[in-house]
Amino acid sequence: MIVRDVGDAWQVVFQTDHADLSGDAADAWADRQAGHDSLAIAARRHDDGWAVWEQAPRADETGKPVNFLEVDVRSHLAFYRAGIAAITEQDEDAGLLVSMHGAGIYRQRYGLDPGLGLQRAAEVQDDVDAFVAEQEAKFGGELGDRRRDYELLQFFDRFSLYFCLRDVEAGEPAELQGYRFEPVGPWHVRLDPYPFVERPGRFSLLRRVVPKGRGGEILAIDPERVEITVE
Repeated sequence: MIVRDVGDAWQVVFQTDHADLSGDAADAWADRQAGHDSLAIAARRHDDGWAVWEQAPRADETGKPVNFLEVDVRSHLAFYRAGIAAITEQDEDAGLLVSMHGAGIYRQRYGLDPGLGLQRAAEVQDDVDAFVAEQEAKFGGELGDRRRDYELLQFFDRFSLYFCLRDVEAGEPAELQGYRFEPVGPWHVRLDPYPFVERPGRFSLLRRVVPKGRGGEILAIDPERVEITVE
């Protein structure tokens, strides 16, 4: 889950709902080169492994829902392996990209996101190293001719995370991988350079707004869909 403090409540976005927004961004992309269909599958399914964990989302001892960077790392490694295997069964190229993405979570997106890291990774560093080595063996540990698709997958992921993690209306401009996000209004940003086919781009995000004190009742909260405008 992606959790943001919104005052008297928590905004909670399930990983699979976040990934739907990533997939929508991939589908709307203007520069569709060879292999884009596999890239779009990877964008939409890159967090499929979380679906099992989110059947019983957890809160910590203070009642705050457990954020995605705070999960038990052994659980994360196990369900991410399962997600990679399932995606590979559908599309081998998409599965390879998600394998690269999984390894990149523990390698700061191979330099694209130096601040990324699961908070408890050091507790099980040997398990993390084994997982990364297992995934890197599939692509030789080098991004090579897959670099463009890998970097686009990271952008689609981070595009969605931008809306999951920020108060867009009040936030400062941000730059992600050479794209400048400038808030215009509620759920409305200006993106430069503009990468999508249609302008403005219309997207949506499914979220839950969980009152504080009810962090253990996430599934009882009806989700709501917010509309996003990108110009």
